[in-house]
Amino acid sequence: MATVTATANDTQGEDDIADGEQANKKSPSRLRVSRKLILIAAGGLIVLAALGGGGYRFLAAHKAAAAVGQSKPVVFLDMPDVLVNLSSGGSDRTQYLKVKVTLELPDQAMSDQIRPLMPRLQDAFQTYLRELRPTDLDGSAGLYRLKEELTRRVNAAIAPNRINAVLFKEIVVQ
Repeated sequence: MATVTATANDTQGEDDIADGEQANKKSPSRLRVSRKLILIAAGGLIVLAALGGGGYRFLAAHKAAAAVGQSKPVVFLDMPDVLVNLSSGGSDRTQYLKVKVTLELPDQAMSDQIRPLMPRLQDAFQTYLRELRPTDLDGSAGLYRLKEELTRRVNAAIAPNRINAVLFKEIVVQ
């Protein structure tokens, strides 16, 4: 009977050895899987950290831009209405242009500097607008060009000072 028990123990020992070998065979693949999971998790954490950092920078920049915008309020200066006849280009019909313009200034001190120069600005507007043809004002592109040219002429007339923009309140072609 001792022999049978020994044989059973030997069989159990061989099973234990076989299980250990299978465990050793499985462990490298388990290690590979766990390493892959660790790498994926680490990559996910890096992406989350990058997104969080980018979001923080975006919000900080947005707050800084808002603070800059609040620190210097712009000033608006209305110019007198301008009424001119447009260049007919050989046409018998006379057309008129009426423009109400506001100047966007960087600060209140600029308003005080521009008021004495208002006749010069009106002259610059009159001479330029009289040369326009009705087709020059067609569409948004024509109005954009008009706005840019008026801004350039105002800045040339008040140099070395500069305005931010010329804003249209009303434009009528009749």
